Amino acid sequence: MISLISAGIAPGVALLAFFYLKDRFNSEPLSMVLRSFVAGGLLVFPIMFLEYTLAIEGIGQTPFVKSFFITGLLEEFFKWFIFLYTVYKHIYFDEHYDGIVYGASISLGFATVENLLYLIANGIEYAFGRAIFPVSSHALFGVIMGYYFGKSKFIHKHPKRMIALAIFFPAVLHGLYDFLLSTVTSNWLYVMVPFMVVLWIIALRKVKLANQSKKLVYLDQKKEWTG
Repeated sequence: MISLISAGIAPGVALLAFFYLKDRFNSEPLSMVLRSFVAGGLLVFPIMFLEYTLAIEGIGQTPFVKSFFITGLLEEFFKWFIFLYTVYKHIYFDEHYDGIVYGASISLGFATVENLLYLIANGIEYAFGRAIFPVSSHALFGVIMGYYFGKSKFIHKHPKRMIALAIFFPAVLHGLYDFLLSTVTSNWLYVMVPFMVVLWIIALRKVKLANQSKKLVYLDQKKEWTG
């Protein structure tokens, strides 16, 4: 049981540490990051209830609707909502890259609890595949969401548009991920591996851009301090 719990939790913690350590200047307080992680984990239960209810009622169970709306949009909306109302106006959210840290934290909290429940129900033999695909994909959706929240608050002159994009892109990508899984029945690795590679490229590009903007702010502040 200990090995199963470890296998369920380890990928999420490792990915969170990866994105947290990518923060080059003024890392976020661990207490705030862990709080976001726990909040994301608690989202699993209401979402599971809603998805179960819709399935029992036979609502939206076609592959397209289920993937893009019941899974993609529903799950990303809850994460987006938590970010908007618990992180966005918080004093610690004071730089562009912080959005990526908190977005990844909320998403990985969700992914970790979901992963743990799945492994308990189905067995530890699925641990590696779930770490590579579902857990990683949730992390990357969170990175993209957090990037646009950061851009909304600190860079863009149309913040509401960026807040809308913070849910639009993750929801579409999440829906596409689930749609491919549900419709590609043979040789699915030939589809999902390239998809995940592209998703990683997009997310790491967002990480680089957010860190660059953070570096410029840091250098400007340093100039002010040194006169």
